[in-house]
Amino acid sequence: MVITGRVPLLLLLGLVPVVLRPSGGTVWMWLGVVAFVVLLDWLLASKPASLSFHRPPVGTVRLGYPTSTTLTVVNEGSRGLRGIVRDAWQPTAGAVDNRHRVRLTPGDRVLLTTPLTPVRRGDLRAAGVTVRSYGLLGLAARQQTRVVPGTVRSLPPFESRKHLPSRLARLRELDGRAAVRVRGAGTEFDSLREYVRGDDVRSIDWRASARNRNVVVRTWQPERDRRVVLVLDTSRTSAARVDDVPRLDSAMDAALLLAALAARAGDRIDFVAGDRRIRSRLRSAGSRDVAARLQDTMADLQPVLVEADWSGIAGAVAELGRQRALVVLLTALDPSAVEEGLLPVLPALTRHHRVVLASVNDPALAALTESRDSIDEVYDAAAAEQVLRRRRRTGELLSKLGVDIVDADAEKLPPALADHYLGLKARGLL
Repeated sequence: MVITGRVPLLLLLGLVPVVLRPSGGTVWMWLGVVAFVVLLDWLLASKPASLSFHRPPVGTVRLGYPTSTTLTVVNEGSRGLRGIVRDAWQPTAGAVDNRHRVRLTPGDRVLLTTPLTPVRRGDLRAAGVTVRSYGLLGLAARQQTRVVPGTVRSLPPFESRKHLPSRLARLRELDGRAAVRVRGAGTEFDSLREYVRGDDVRSIDWRASARNRNVVVRTWQPERDRRVVLVLDTSRTSAARVDDVPRLDSAMDAALLLAALAARAGDRIDFVAGDRRIRSRLRSAGSRDVAARLQDTMADLQPVLVEADWSGIAGAVAELGRQRALVVLLTALDPSAVEEGLLPVLPALTRHHRVVLASVNDPALAALTESRDSIDEVYDAAAAEQVLRRRRRTGELLSKLGVDIVDADAEKLPPALADHYLGLKARGLL
């Protein structure tokens, strides 16, 4: 039984007879009357079990974007029902306005809509549907909670997709759909044309020139059907927050933009995510919906507070195939983590693949080095400068091993990584 705010008001109303006839019997008599009326009102309330519920699938939504869930409520009883239906979800689903007042006659049905705005990635589930059925006087209500399954899958937001059109335009130029053609070793043959002053003599096709009156050169286009392996670090360093966003989420955004761009270029995308063990993998996603497939694969990934086992991750990359690939390590340029875990396995990777390390840096460190108005700020600036110096030294060490470094803040990392990929493709270094 659930009582409403009207019951205390009814009890206060008993002050009138108590004042007119002050005695203990009057008080007990009024309490008995109130209890009887409340019990009668509860008995007259319709049973919540007479309602049936149906929820269609909610589907998927990007993190932070609104969606909604609908709940069909049918009164299968022989009596009318007046009350409140609460469609409860786990807190991270962001359910609002989920209490719905209903008035259903026998056989009547109603469609209830609850807005959702997820604040966490992954599968977010409904907690239950609570029905509160009031009596005629609104003093008491029957209440029951029913399990009505429902799930909304929250995907990475992919905010960097706004950079995709401009990078696709550059890709079309490299790909030969515009006027630009790239010539040189390491690219795929496209066509023959007459030699003009300024052409590289190494591109002259002597056999074709012997069959023509003029000297003929080969034109090339960027390589297609290359492999791009995205390696996402989900260890403790990915849990650090930069501008109140986990490094892991920023790395996902950069990976999605690069995957969408590389898929349009005709490259095949492989994906590995792991820390102490491999958490997820995706093989040869070369279709144009690679971003959607990657979003779905990444949805359940969360930072794990353990050190990364880079030997195991490198083994997972090797299992994807021996063909030369562009291996993009989406991890933090953390000196201790890199030098103790990643550094020993890099020679094996760089021997067979082109390796790029993409890291999210913290602009707050640079800001600390500029503020020195007090003793505390001077100490903070010195500590920040030391951290930045160690990062630069680690980056130089990785560069000597043949690793390309893309180090930028969370907002600039996705376009910077995409530009680096286009630069490698233009120079035929994939």
